Amino acid sequence: MTTTDHAAGQAPAAASTSYRAVLGSRHVARLLGGTLIGRMPNGMAPVAIVLLITSQGASLASAGLLSALYGLAGALSQPVKGRLMDRHGQMPVSAPGAVINSGCLLLLLVGDDPTLALAAVVLAGLSSPPLEAGLRALWPTVLPDAHRRRVALALDTGSQGLLYIAGPLLVAALATAYGPRAAILATVVLGLLGTTVVLTAPPSRTWRPQHTAGSAAARLHGTPLSLIFLAHAGFGIALGVMNVWAVAMAELHDMDLLSGLIPAAFATGSFLGGLVYARRAWPGSPIVQLLSAAAGFCAGWLPLLALPGPHMATVVVTVPGMFLTVVIACGFTTADALVPTQRRTEAYAWLIASVGVGQAAGTALAGALATHRLTAAALPAAGAALALTVLAAARHRITARGGH
Repeated sequence: MTTTDHAAGQAPAAASTSYRAVLGSRHVARLLGGTLIGRMPNGMAPVAIVLLITSQGASLASAGLLSALYGLAGALSQPVKGRLMDRHGQMPVSAPGAVINSGCLLLLLVGDDPTLALAAVVLAGLSSPPLEAGLRALWPTVLPDAHRRRVALALDTGSQGLLYIAGPLLVAALATAYGPRAAILATVVLGLLGTTVVLTAPPSRTWRPQHTAGSAAARLHGTPLSLIFLAHAGFGIALGVMNVWAVAMAELHDMDLLSGLIPAAFATGSFLGGLVYARRAWPGSPIVQLLSAAAGFCAGWLPLLALPGPHMATVVVTVPGMFLTVVIACGFTTADALVPTQRRTEAYAWLIASVGVGQAAGTALAGALATHRLTAAALPAAGAALALTVLAAARHRITARGGH
């Protein structure tokens, strides 16, 4: 996919591309649904780990650390798994990963040995199957039409936030009714089920990386692409800060519901923004769209500086949420124009890892500054501003590199 695929002048074709047409395309619904099910543990495991470890007598701080290590290990291992997938295909990477991930989570049920728990969660995170990067690599094969790919990518990206609403809610319901062990078991079952649905689909089974002369030495971390990765870390910082800020708001106003309601409102905005973005072709190249979306994302956080009350804050966060899907989708299409085809999955994995690492950094930063209300409220905008600044500096380099 090149930047010209999204240039203005393609609007008539894009206008006729409906959600029904995309979801009705062969294999699309199966791949999208299977990936969403298989990635449900991303929203379930962190909460389930905390509930299980605390039920075994450990402190909340210890349980939170294990949960954070699970997410961080998963994020940091994404580029390695993406590169392996580009070299060997999807089945040899994701299938063993799903089995190892599930086995390690089940080890947590065996006993309450802290060393065993630490090793299990780290290995589980490292081995989690890279379904998101794999799905993005399959779209060009499944949907040769660029406009349908854009709609599929927007649906894919926009629905991600819903995982982090449905996942914790499902864990809470299972843990309340049957105990934390049931939540871990459900996490394992859904992960294996979704991975199986994806890997047994013909596009995944037959997908092979495209090797060309000199592909092994192809540079992935050129300056423009590295700046794209850095910008996505800035977006991740905003996301990580928001989750901690929501907890702080809940404690400040003595409304426990806010800790889940604010992220849910943000995720709902992201889903709706994806639907709007996918409905039509937008003018400009992906980097121009990315810059515009990043500006909207940054501006959407500024009302928090007025320290709004709980109800207004819940409404306000839907605005930056609406730009998140556009930011991520345009980030992937921009990366497409900058990387060789044989390194595409690895580039996608780096984007995903960049957001994850930024999110972890934002969580840590917000935790340290949570008692300073104005500073904490300003941190999401600061992360978004970092991303916008980096993208503005990278624009001309990306345009020159892409040749458009």
